[in-house]
Amino acid sequence: MTRTAVVLLSGGLDSATVLAIARSQGFEIAALSFRYGQRHGAEISAAQSIAKRAGVSRHVIADIDLRVFGASALTSDLAVPKGRSASEIAHGIPITYVPARNTIFLSYALALAEVSRSSDIFLGVNAVDYSGYPDCRPEYIQAFERMANLATKAGVEGQHLTIHAPLMQLTKGEIIARGLTLGVDYALTLSCYDPDASGAACGECDACRLRLKGFADAGVPDPIRYRERVGAT
Repeated sequence: MTRTAVVLLSGGLDSATVLAIARSQGFEIAALSFRYGQRHGAEISAAQSIAKRAGVSRHVIADIDLRVFGASALTSDLAVPKGRSASEIAHGIPITYVPARNTIFLSYALALAEVSRSSDIFLGVNAVDYSGYPDCRPEYIQAFERMANLATKAGVEGQHLTIHAPLMQLTKGEIIARGLTLGVDYALTLSCYDPDASGAACGECDACRLRLKGFADAGVPDPIRYRERVGAT
């Protein structure tokens, strides 16, 4: 019997890689993306392209509005930080942090898992090359998994839910190398926090700089379009 996994699919390179990993493990995929008021809404189109390329039969796009809370450069008119160094990116919680975003997303994923009779949720959080977000740490994922098994009908009835974060201890370069072995087409992905109207990445936000460094470390060119190509941090 084929097992179903819920995969959080943002349209970025991490989530595209996680989708490929879940498929390689034999899971049928129920992909879940969010149109949450983010300024980089072009990532939804990227997620749709990735899901189509991967042959995903069910792709749910949930509409929620996190702009009602603001307090993040991704869901308000605050400026997206540009040109930060690797050391600056590695310290502190940046203004691109969206309050409680992964908790909200995982709660939706938990609901989709229940109705899909799925015991597995995959997401692309990473604790090595990341921007300091508190909801990307292993202890957070472990705590949410414990809560999920207490808070659901499936959990109470003995169906243990597992949250998979297979990229947690990989560098961005290692993630890219893994994805390439699984056939991920990174030209379909979008990582930029501030792309232009045509979808070209800015090349200067934290997400772009981490991505560029990852491709440089992996020894392969980044296939997406940039407004201005810049060196990696």
